[in-house]
Amino acid sequence: PGGLSAGAAALPHCDFSLSRAVYKSRVYKRSSPGERSYITRRFPGGSVASGKFSGVTQQPKKNTERYHKYWISAPVVYFVDYVTNSIYLEDIVDSVTVRDHISSVQQSGNDASSLLPLAEKLGELLARMHDEDLIHGDLTTCNILLRPPVEKLDLVLIDFGLSFVSGLPEDKGVDLYVLEKAFLSTHPDTETVFETLLKTYAASSKKSGPVIKKLDEVRLRGRKRSMVG
Repeated sequence: PGGLSAGAAALPHCDFSLSRAVYKSRVYKRSSPGERSYITRRFPGGSVASGKFSGVTQQPKKNTERYHKYWISAPVVYFVDYVTNSIYLEDIVDSVTVRDHISSVQQSGNDASSLLPLAEKLGELLARMHDEDLIHGDLTTCNILLRPPVEKLDLVLIDFGLSFVSGLPEDKGVDLYVLEKAFLSTHPDTETVFETLLKTYAASSKKSGPVIKKLDEVRLRGRKRSMVG
């Protein structure tokens, strides 16, 4: 596609195809027979040379490296192209989003109880993340992948553009609230699944008490806004 020449030059024999559009970026897949695959996220407008988007490009890279530091699975950042405002990331080959996996289970007619092991894994992952004071900022079932085979429930977090570091229970509670709203609106009749996620989170995290309390406060504020608005 147009505008990728600088990035493609850095990776010879690349074949880029637009995969999807996400927050303030476009995601391209690079496929080359016999070679490792890549994803590149291009942030529209401006250039890093002008300073306009340097922070936007750097932030996901720094955030992803923080997750690696604490052994939380996330794509490897290969390099940042400051000319084209692009980040070249590991492509988790043949992975599926948690959203697609849950939808597939529901469409197959399986009982929601079959998703409880996944909920427990998610709760453990988020507990580890928050115990290291890492806030994702955009937790949805689209931003969590399952490596193949999906039966292993090997989870990978992605999309760290809104991630930051905070030890505040409020920020962690909001993180969980964002996921809860996305989870229950995207996947009907999964209340027991999310309850299992939260129970596992509470049992696994060393700091869960104040976080769950703040989650309850955030829920209450959300209900009040819904009544007023």
